[in-house]
Amino acid sequence: MKFFKHLKVVLKHKWWVFKLCRMAGIPWRGLIHDLSKFTPTELIESVKYFHGHRSPLAVCKETEGYSKAWLHHKGRNKHHFEYWIDPMAPEPYPVIPYIYTVEMICDTLSAGLVYQGKDWKPDYQLSYFKARKDRNYMNPKIVAILEEVYTEIAEKESIKLVINKKHLKEIYDKYTKN
Repeated sequence: MKFFKHLKVVLKHKWWVFKLCRMAGIPWRGLIHDLSKFTPTELIESVKYFHGHRSPLAVCKETEGYSKAWLHHKGRNKHHFEYWIDPMAPEPYPVIPYIYTVEMICDTLSAGLVYQGKDWKPDYQLSYFKARKDRNYMNPKIVAILEEVYTEIAEKESIKLVINKKHLKEIYDKYTKN
């Protein structure tokens, strides 16, 4: 049963990401989003630690101390800022390219919508983002972009008014163009 419940959550998440990526003008990224979740490395662990109301990989990390599925996932999906971290590089936390930054926004919004369900509110993502301890490992320009997008969604009480190609490109350029 856990397999089918997990599959339902993943497919619901992928559907939301696709819808949001279409709105943002990057439908292909939405279509191929998180395909690695269907690999044995990620699928087996995710089903084993499935809870329904939060990420099974977070549960696995709490139980095992780490998650093989997460290490696999973040190493193959450029919309995760962790993909870009390289402590040995001259710039350990680079500016993530536009397309993956937008996919990251769509991904995080989708996760909130799926896991919060009927309890989701437009200010949820901003509150969640501000509470994240790992923000220190993101490039400050990316942090500023995400904060502005999530703040606008909270203030306008609408995803539709914020998630569109022109507006997201303006925000991205505002922080990344010198």
